[in-house]
Amino acid sequence: MSKMNDFIQQETITGIVPMTNKDRQYSFWDLFLSTSGFAIATWCYTQGAYVAQYLTFNQMLINIFSFNIIWVFIECLPILFAVKYGIDLWIWLRAVLGRKGVAVLSTVISLANFGWYAVTANLFASSMIHLANNFGLGLDKGVWAPILGTLCVLLGTLIALGGPEVIKGTNRFLVVALLFVGLIIVGICFVAVPIRDIMNVQPAIQENLTPIERFMMSGEGNVAVAFSWSTQAFVLPRLAKSERSGYWATALSYGVVAPFFAATGGVMALAMFVKTGVYESDPTTMLSTLSTPAFALLSLLLVAFANIGTQGTGSYVNCMIVKSGMPKVSYKLMVWIAMVYVSLLTIWGGVDEYFGSFISLAAYIQGPIIGMIVVDYFILRKQKLDLRSAYFLEGHDAYEFTKGFNLVGLSCVIISLLVAVLFVYNPITKHIQSPMFLLTTGSGFTAIFGGLLYWLASVTPLKRYMIKDRDSVTI
Repeated sequence: MSKMNDFIQQETITGIVPMTNKDRQYSFWDLFLSTSGFAIATWCYTQGAYVAQYLTFNQMLINIFSFNIIWVFIECLPILFAVKYGIDLWIWLRAVLGRKGVAVLSTVISLANFGWYAVTANLFASSMIHLANNFGLGLDKGVWAPILGTLCVLLGTLIALGGPEVIKGTNRFLVVALLFVGLIIVGICFVAVPIRDIMNVQPAIQENLTPIERFMMSGEGNVAVAFSWSTQAFVLPRLAKSERSGYWATALSYGVVAPFFAATGGVMALAMFVKTGVYESDPTTMLSTLSTPAFALLSLLLVAFANIGTQGTGSYVNCMIVKSGMPKVSYKLMVWIAMVYVSLLTIWGGVDEYFGSFISLAAYIQGPIIGMIVVDYFILRKQKLDLRSAYFLEGHDAYEFTKGFNLVGLSCVIISLLVAVLFVYNPITKHIQSPMFLLTTGSGFTAIFGGLLYWLASVTPLKRYMIKDRDSVTI
C-alpha cells in the first residue's frame, strides 16, 4: 500500500494525474518566485538587445511592456481551469486537438521551447569563461564554451529530477539574486554612460523600414516571447492553492517581471553601443566592460548560477508538457532525453545566431493554440469538460475524434500558420507581406485568426464533430 501511495504521489507531481487540494504546495509567493525565476533568465537580455536595435530608448520601453502585458494577461486567462481542476493546458487541449494531436504538437512545441535553454547554457558558459579570465586562467572560448554549457544543462537536469520542491527552494534564492543583478546592471549602465547619450541613440537597423514598421518588427519579437510562455504557463499553476493566486502570480511574472528584465537588456545594449559601438546581449561582457572588478565578479557569479535554476525549471515544465501527450513515458527518462537534446543545441550554437526567426517560428505554432483555447474554454465548452474522456477512461471517447486527431483543431493551426507566413509576415526572410502585420504583428495574427477559424467552424455543422461531450461533462 505504501508503494502504491508513493506511485500515486509521484504521478500527481511529475505525471498528469489531476492535483488534489492536499497536493498543492505553492502559495502566491511560492508560485510568483518560481515562475519569475523561470521567466527572468538571462535570455531576457538577449531579447532586450534584439528589440533595442530597432527602436529608440522610449520606444523600446513602450514596445516591450505594452505587447507583453496585453498578450500575457489574455493568454493566462485559462489558468483558472488549470488551478481549479489541477490539470495542465494540454489535458484540456485533448478536447481541441485530440489525443494524438496533443502528442504531436506538445512534442514539437517543447522541442522549440528547449531552444531557450540552449541560450541560457551558452550565457552560463560565457559567464564562467569571463570569471576564469578575471583570475588569469585564459580559457579558450572555442574549447570551453561547449563544455561549460553542457555542465549547466547537467546541473539544471539534477534540479529538474528533484521536482517542484527542489525547484521552489532553488528559485527562492535565485530570483532575489537575479533581481539584484538586474538592478546592478541598470545602475551600472546609467553611471557608466550618461542617460542623455542612451536616449539619443538612433536605431541601428533601418533596412529601408518606416518607423512604424520598425516598431512592429520589435513588437513581433515581444509578442513571440509572450507566446513562448503560453504552452508552458499552465504546469506550475496546477500547484497553486487558489485560482486568484495562480492567475496573478503567473500573469505578473510573465507580463511584468520578465519584460522588466528585457528592458534591462535593452538599456544594457544601448549603453554598450554608446561605449563600444556594438550592441551587446551578453550581460557578462557588459559587466566586465562597464563595471568595477568587485561588482563584475559578484554579478557574474549570480548570472552564472541563475541559468542553472532556469534550466531546472524549464526542463520540469517542458517534460510535463510532453508527458501530457505521452503519459506512459517516465518523467525521469524525459528529463534525461531533454538534457541530451539541449546539450546538442548548446554545442551547435545556432539558436543565438537565428534568434529572431527562432522565436517567431515557435510562436506561429503557439499562437493559434492560444486563440483556440480561449474560444474553446469561454465560448464553446463554457468552462465545462468531460474529465473522463480527457483521460480516455473506458467507455468515454468524446475526444477520440478521427483516430486520435481532431481534424478541425489541427486544420486551424496549420491554416493559421501558412496564411501568416505567406500573406502577413515571413519570419525566416523577415519580410512584411501585408499591412495586416502593422495592426497585429505576425504572431498576433496567428492567435486572432486561429481563434476566429475555430469559432467559425463551431457555427457550422462541424460543431457536432467538435463538441461531443455535452451530455457527459464532469467539471
